[in-house]
Amino acid sequence: MPLSENSREEEKLSFKEQILRDLERLKREEEVNATESGKDELFSDFSNLSKTDELVKEPSVEDLMEDSVSLVDELFANAPTVPPRPVLQDDSVETSVASEPVVSSEPAVAPDPLPSTEAVEPVKPLEPAQPVQEEKEFNANSTRIPVSYRTNQAKPSPARKNIKPQPKPTVLAKETPSQEPVAPVETRTELPRRSRKESVKPIKKKKKSRLKGFFATVFVLLILLGVGGFFGYRYVESALQPVDANSKQYVTVQIPEGANLQQIGDTLEKSELVKHGFIFSLYAKYKDYNDLKSGYYNLQKSMSTDDIIKELQKGGTPQPQEVALANLTIPEGYTLDQIAQTVGQLQGDFKEPLTADAFLAKVQDETFISQLVAKYPTLLGSLPTKESGVRYRLEGYLFPATYAIKESTTIESLIDEMVATMDKNLSAHYTAIKEKNLTVNELLTIASLVEKEGLKTDDRKLIAGVFYNRLNLGMPLQSNIAILYAEGKLGQNISLADDAAIDTTINSPYNVYTNLGLMPGPVDSPSLDAIEASINQTKSDNLYFVANVQDGKVYFATTREEHDRNVAEHVNSKLTQSSSSN
Repeated sequence: MPLSENSREEEKLSFKEQILRDLERLKREEEVNATESGKDELFSDFSNLSKTDELVKEPSVEDLMEDSVSLVDELFANAPTVPPRPVLQDDSVETSVASEPVVSSEPAVAPDPLPSTEAVEPVKPLEPAQPVQEEKEFNANSTRIPVSYRTNQAKPSPARKNIKPQPKPTVLAKETPSQEPVAPVETRTELPRRSRKESVKPIKKKKKSRLKGFFATVFVLLILLGVGGFFGYRYVESALQPVDANSKQYVTVQIPEGANLQQIGDTLEKSELVKHGFIFSLYAKYKDYNDLKSGYYNLQKSMSTDDIIKELQKGGTPQPQEVALANLTIPEGYTLDQIAQTVGQLQGDFKEPLTADAFLAKVQDETFISQLVAKYPTLLGSLPTKESGVRYRLEGYLFPATYAIKESTTIESLIDEMVATMDKNLSAHYTAIKEKNLTVNELLTIASLVEKEGLKTDDRKLIAGVFYNRLNLGMPLQSNIAILYAEGKLGQNISLADDAAIDTTINSPYNVYTNLGLMPGPVDSPSLDAIEASINQTKSDNLYFVANVQDGKVYFATTREEHDRNVAEHVNSKLTQSSSSN
């Protein structure tokens, strides 16, 4: 049914108002954008274009508004009759176009508006008008539904041919009371929202599954701990073993004064004596080894951690020492023959062979002996001559001790070191020996007898006193030790019967039963204790003593009768018991 003239005028007026509102919003947006950017000019003129592509000066927003109104007038003048536009109804929001406030047909002109920076699209030819369709978009903060309109545009009139294409106006939502710019409303189809009841709930794991996972985790952890503990134990055990069990190499290392266990471990690790210094320190701390001493040490890579700790507990030397390849221990009371046998048992790569025969040959070398006498005159000034009948001139002058055998050790250097040690130990007693009107050779001869006759210091002092009493009275010493040395049996295991059966008539300068005074020289290498007992003897009236060779106990007497009773009780009775048992 054709529209009446009034309806057409109303439709035209309503459409013009909508366009004016949209253009007004566009104008305000351009003003805001121009203010933020601070640009003075947003457009530039183009010239010397071809007639077909020539552009005119960019129109202002007011010109666009006027052109749009003219286009609407022409559209409605030439448009065919269209049915009334349907009105969408909503229970909560007004959608009728008639309900919107009336806007003046004349646009409000702002002073000196800034041109738009957006590219203007060419106006498309208008198609026959279609019913305007409203699209609603709900806004949670507004009770009014903004409406956008879609229209078909007609072809531009010839009068507007040179107008620069303008962008399509974007229909904006109605402004809020604060007049802040509102984002353009997009047309979209709203999907139905899912209710809270329909929201996806997290799937709860079953309690049984959790327990299975927990036990599986615990089981895996236990396995890892067991495997780690096993390999950790093996690693620590290996770290405590020698670095090289087959190595014979010695390493000189210095432990600084005041070094703690960690520092000692680091020093040993750097010297490649232990595998891991930290484990060494932990082990020493665990064993409570806090008595490790400073100094220089010669250690081997074949030593275990415990072996190294034992050496460090002994203490080092103030200065570096030559590496010892072996240790030679000479027991107290050894004869030269026994010392030679001990030297021959040494094993190692020495500078020269260390044999018993070589040792005995060197101690009888007169040239070598002369060199020693010149080197140690106080000790060897009274050395017996060869014509005195001594077996070995140096017998009793080699001090019993432990000696380090080094790579450079020779037989000659070893004997020299032993004589030097005796000289060092006697140096504090030379004055006392002289005050006793004794020579060093006489003192060492008495001390060699005291060494074998008694085992305890007190007994040794009493025995030395008996010898001095007999010498002062012109009595023979009558010591079985000298007879055993003359027989070549001293140092051997002598039974009580062998001791009682000695030949007291043997023709020897060492037979102190038939010869008065002392032997020509010592019969063994006395200890320092026997030497000091011989210097500081216990004075008494005793002229006799008898020693039980089985228990070492000594019985003293001042008279011959008392001595015979001691011999019958402590020697002969035991001999009778021994013979009857056999």
